[in-house]
Amino acid sequence: MKVMIVDDHFVVRSGLVASLELEEDITVVAEAESGEVVVELFLKTEPDVVLMDLQLPRWNGIATTERLLEAAPQARVLIFSTFARDDEIQAALMSGALGYLQKTAGRDELLAALRHVAAGQSYLPAGIATRLAGLKLGPAITLREREILAFVAKGRANKEIAVELSIAEDTVKRHISNVFQKLEVSDRAQATAEAIRRGIIRIDE
Repeated sequence: MKVMIVDDHFVVRSGLVASLELEEDITVVAEAESGEVVVELFLKTEPDVVLMDLQLPRWNGIATTERLLEAAPQARVLIFSTFARDDEIQAALMSGALGYLQKTAGRDELLAALRHVAAGQSYLPAGIATRLAGLKLGPAITLREREILAFVAKGRANKEIAVELSIAEDTVKRHISNVFQKLEVSDRAQATAEAIRRGIIRIDE
């Protein structure tokens, strides 16, 4: 099983490589510290599974997964996160990731999750799967909406956002209106605060 690790912390990546390669049938074929290089590395190394950190600089793990699957629909992604917030798990699964695992998981569970995802099977820890089954989750924030939220957080006007993304200003307004509804907020400041709280965007984006 060929594994690609995407995490912005060198120590975490090094620890994962050392742990995973204790298994005779696992080889780490690529490492990435940011989402921008993931597609290129994936196409070059063709891993069976991508272990993707959720909190990455600029492109987070969900946005990176969406971009990867656009370029390589065969990619199989396991999101690896410090947190287990319901909206993040939902967004991860809607992005196309096959599994979601917290970093507090033990080595045996990590190996099991990787093997499931590499085989094209979904994987969620029992507790998370049970919790999600009992919830009525709202619609997830799309990739385009996250891009626009990042500009809103920087104080950009609709016209500026439209120019930056090469879309109509009315389209920007419609996306922002959709975001307000999904986040259950009424203005841009509230949307920014709620998006940061949920981990949808980062302050340094």
